[in-house]
Parts: sequence; C-alpha cells; structure tokens
Amino acid sequence: MSDAFDVVTIGRVGVDFYPEQIGVPLARVRTFAKSLGGSPTNVAVGAARLGLRAAVITKVGDDGFGSYVREALSGFGVDTRWVGTDPTLRTPVVFAEVYPPDRFPILFYREPRAPDMNLRAEELDRAELGRARLVWTTGTGLADDPSRSATLATLEAARGIRVHDLDHRPALWRSDDEARRWAREASRRATVIVGNEDEVEMATATRDPDRAMELLLAMGPELVIVKRGGEGAVARRGSERVEVPGVRVEVLCGLGAGDAFGGALCYGLLNAWPLKRMLAFANAAGAIVASRLACADAMPTIAEVEGLIARPTA
Repeated sequence: MSDAFDVVTIGRVGVDFYPEQIGVPLARVRTFAKSLGGSPTNVAVGAARLGLRAAVITKVGDDGFGSYVREALSGFGVDTRWVGTDPTLRTPVVFAEVYPPDRFPILFYREPRAPDMNLRAEELDRAELGRARLVWTTGTGLADDPSRSATLATLEAARGIRVHDLDHRPALWRSDDEARRWAREASRRATVIVGNEDEVEMATATRDPDRAMELLLAMGPELVIVKRGGEGAVARRGSERVEVPGVRVEVLCGLGAGDAFGGALCYGLLNAWPLKRMLAFANAAGAIVASRLACADAMPTIAEVEGLIARPTA
C-alpha cells in the first residue's frame, strides 16, 4: 500500500488568466498572468504542495494549453498518468476580473464542450481508486454525461475517504433542480461533503448552515463542512459541531481560496486531526491564497499555513 496515492481528484481543468491591472473591467485589461486552473486540479496541487502524493483524472485538448497543463502539473508534483487528450476539443480557458476585497467575476470558455466533460466511467483505473487513501469529486463533473457517470463511479470505486465538493457553477447547469438532484446523488456516496453557503443552499434549499448540515448528514456522509469565506467555517460530524472564525488577511483575489481549503482539508483528514484543528488549518490555507493572485501557483506550504495560524491576532 506504500505506493498508493494519498489524494486522487477528478474533473475540471483549465488555463486561468488573471488581470495584471487590478480593479478594472476586462475591456480595459492590457496584460494577464497565466496559471493552471480548475477546482479539482487546484485541490490536487494544494495537496501536493503539502507533501501528499496526488494525481488528477481529467482531459485536455490536443493543443499548446493541454501541453502546458501537463507540464504545470508535473512541476507542482502532481501525477499526470490520468490526464487524457481529446483529439477534437480544445483545452478550456478562463478569464478573471479582480475587484478586491470581494468581487471576482469569471468568464468560462468551455464551449462547445470541455474535454474534461468527456471523462468516461470505463476509462477509470478502479483498482487504483480503490487503493487511494482519499478521492475528491466535484459538482461541476456532474453537470453532464459521460462525466457525471465517471464522477459517481469514482465515488463508488473508492474505499478510502470520499470527499464530494459541491462546487456549483450555475452557468454550467441547465437548471437548479437538476443540479440539486445530482448533488444529492453524490452526497449519498460520499463520506465528506464540503461547500460554501451558496452551494449548500443549492443542495438543500436552505441557507441556514445548521439546517443544511443536518439535511446533508441525513443523506449518509459522516462529515459536512460549510465554508463561510471571511467568516470562517463550520462543520458537523455526528453530534459534534465545530466552528472556526475567519483569518484576517488583505484580500487580493478570492479565487482559489476554496481550493486551497480543500487541499489542506485533505491533509487534515488523512492525518486524522481533530475537527477544530483541521478546520483552522484549512481556513488559514484558504486565507493565504486569497491574499495572492492566481490559484495553483499560490498554494501554500505547511510552514506558511502554520505560520499564519501562529500569528498574533491582536
């Protein structure tokens, strides 16, 4: 078992472009910084930055951006054996706008279809998924087949910790009802559910975090975590409820903060940390990325996270 992956994520990948002129609309941006992107891809990078053996299951186009994705993943220490190539579709790109401290619109170019939505259940290495200590799926992967079937099959093949990130992108769905239906199907197969307040509202039809956690726990997972941005995070595991406050940082770009939270959450889960310590560590990782521009390139090390946690609050 020593060569089993610590973390295997599946789903969305892309190339992100961040404006180097902050606080202006896209029409007036002159230059951009390029970075690896896509929520499950960023989570794998975040986990690898913390020393975990990570891989991502995804697909790119047969183009220069697809080559960039593989090179960037390898540079971050993420295994690329399951990064496939679609012969006709192009690698998606995403353009961001940055208006600190709390407005970060994103523009997806995933039409007519993103290669990662063509992931197929029959392509999965089920034996390795069964050996992985933790698998991570996302709501974006549920938006259409065959990716939907591959996402659910990943949860079913896994024997370790099964985390489903609600990761709701309304623009990628035909309706809220459809998104809710498949979020619940994934929740029934997962051991851990994580999402922000908007996402848990999508899945449960309530914005109250305690009621939402109760409803999600009733679907079968052991642990539910609600990310609350600058207000921190709250979690329920059985009768245990833990809440941690936000970490004060100067926000530059909030994009990717949730993915850093995810990579750090994987680290805490795999180390069987107490819930409060795990949430505090994940919260701090997210805060660090919120203070930086870009997602994958901004993922913190253990020393950086621990340093922020230890920082005096007064």
